[in-house]
Amino acid sequence: AYGLATQTFGAWFREQLVGLAVGLVAFTILLIILYAVFRRAPKTWWIWGTAVVVILLAIGVMLAPLYIEPLFNKYKPLDNPAISEPILAMARANEIPVQQVFEVDASRQSNRVSANVAGFLGTTRIALNDNLLKQCTLPEIRYVMSHEMGHYVLNHITKFLLSFSLVALISFALAKWAFEAAVRRWGDRWQVRGIADPAGVPLLALIFAVISFLMTPVNNTITRVAEVEADAFGINTSRAPTGMAQVALKLGTYRKLDPSALEEFIFFDHPSGRARIRMAMEWKTAHLPAAEE
Repeated sequence: AYGLATQTFGAWFREQLVGLAVGLVAFTILLIILYAVFRRAPKTWWIWGTAVVVILLAIGVMLAPLYIEPLFNKYKPLDNPAISEPILAMARANEIPVQQVFEVDASRQSNRVSANVAGFLGTTRIALNDNLLKQCTLPEIRYVMSHEMGHYVLNHITKFLLSFSLVALISFALAKWAFEAAVRRWGDRWQVRGIADPAGVPLLALIFAVISFLMTPVNNTITRVAEVEADAFGINTSRAPTGMAQVALKLGTYRKLDPSALEEFIFFDHPSGRARIRMAMEWKTAHLPAAEE
């Protein structure tokens, strides 16, 4: 899409199969646990179901850097000290428990620039993709990495899990109401006896799909607020406003730079390019004497 993809059909299809296999395993585990909950707590299943989903999500966040992400890409230590040492210095200054920076071969999938500080409870890892190294200047890389560190320093993973817990609780409560209403009206025709009946899986999946769609603006807003906070941390840490603005322009190859307020609220899980460039230039104006670009 957008002229960024670099994969052949065969490589793409293989990754889709791997993703499908991982998804099937995860979904099967989720269903087994949820239906055990449904049988044991037919009236309060929506509360316990929320707890199950949140716990499994936390486990997934913790294990993904070690076991899931390597299924799709190769990670190796970044061997350019001119890039890795400043990143590690920022990590040490912000008490991020990492000893090295990893490079990931994302160019095998696309030309998108990206980086992340992933992991949770001892599995933290700093990684930047090879596109970032090829396409960006040192100030741009410094900004991107400090932005990603902001997610760690500002405890965004924990905050996301807490926010998701609330969203999940509301979603499960709505699902309980909708499922029970549907069973009362059409249960005999569909031969669905109750929440513990596996015959209700398609109905429950449909209900959650609708709820997930309706919650899209909420979920996007939660993520977008965290991204704004990470942007602020990133620019204050990297002191690279021009780098931030240039990265925003590069991301504009696949993200609309100047959406309407309604578009941004509904569809954007990151700040628009316009908002990021404005933040960078306002910061530069306020801190120009101290800027170190």
